[in-house]
Amino acid sequence: MDVKTRVTGDAGPQIGGLPPPELTPDIEPTGPLGVTAPPRGFELSPINKRRWRNFKANRRGYWSLWIFLVLFTVTLFAELIANDKPLYIHVDGKNYFPVFVTYPDTDFGDVFGTPADYLDPHLQSYLAERHATQIWPPIPFSYDTIVSRPPSPFPSKPTWLLSKNDCDFAAKSGYGQCGTIAYNWLGTDDVGRDVLARLIYGFRISVLFGLVLTIVSSIIGVIAGAVQGYFGGWTDLLFQRFIEIWTSVPELYLLLIISSVLVPGFFVLLGILLLFSWVRLVGLVRAEFLRGRNFEYIMAARALGVSNAVIMFRHLLPNAMVATLTFLPFIMSSSVMTLTALDFLGFGLPPGSPSLGELLSQGKNNVQAPWLGLTGFFAVAIMLSLLIFVGEAVRDAFDSRKTFA
Repeated sequence: MDVKTRVTGDAGPQIGGLPPPELTPDIEPTGPLGVTAPPRGFELSPINKRRWRNFKANRRGYWSLWIFLVLFTVTLFAELIANDKPLYIHVDGKNYFPVFVTYPDTDFGDVFGTPADYLDPHLQSYLAERHATQIWPPIPFSYDTIVSRPPSPFPSKPTWLLSKNDCDFAAKSGYGQCGTIAYNWLGTDDVGRDVLARLIYGFRISVLFGLVLTIVSSIIGVIAGAVQGYFGGWTDLLFQRFIEIWTSVPELYLLLIISSVLVPGFFVLLGILLLFSWVRLVGLVRAEFLRGRNFEYIMAARALGVSNAVIMFRHLLPNAMVATLTFLPFIMSSSVMTLTALDFLGFGLPPGSPSLGELLSQGKNNVQAPWLGLTGFFAVAIMLSLLIFVGEAVRDAFDSRKTFA
């Protein structure tokens, strides 16, 4: 830091008719050579830089993270990828955005006033007569759209697997003829819905469900473990006995009973699973707080009168979070698998909801349609594998004993 002088023209004793210069300190941050140092933006600490290098050194986990983020980001915009409504319509000098706005069919030549069905042949002929411009999503089906002209009874094959015999059968039996039917990349399920569209929406719901459940249950588990480990004594003893009793309850049976009584739904399932999932991190956080509460700097903070809340969440919690963060990807994969299992058993999301577990159940019930079971299996296997690989890379990143060249 250099102290410089600045000449100002403030009033003072007059010398020769001119005000004397005033010497005021002007302190500026300077570098080692006296040059003003540029402002520093966001920068990782040295230990976080080392963790990031360790994470990147695990190439499998690093690329798994990117693949998972790309897949999740794509599915966040599922309505723009798989939908039975056009993205944009220009007709009679007017612009329509059916994906974002629900228009009545009276805007397209009908008289009922109900929401427009853009797959209706009458509406499509109306748009064709007026030379309307339409932009459709890459997959012209939503997760609940029934394919109107399949090439065979449901579940129907993927379009690219149709053979000449399949096309001849479709032509003779009155089904959709090859070359005129809509393209189903992964075929249809036993109800007639496009499998790829349901896969995209189901992937999004599974990841969002696992993410929300992981975050909320981790917050509750960290708080519970922090209270136990920091205060100890009777607080820790009573809490441990409660957790032992609570975890001895058969979780799956209780989940099935509650799910059969309550109306199934996203938030209902989230609340039910939250009853048990918060216990996973309690033991880990409790052990870290029991170990750290007797550190010298913690005892010094108590002697200085620092409140318990500040000591717990400002001084002890960062140490506990290092071990906690390594478990989060594994907890998330477990949450996704629990939702998939409940959907497979029929106690998960409401019927008709896009779900990977329901897709697996259809594959079990329709062994003559292997594309259903294979699609559900590979979707779940890839998702869980990516999460496990990311968890392994995070574990390496926070391992203080592990270094990479």
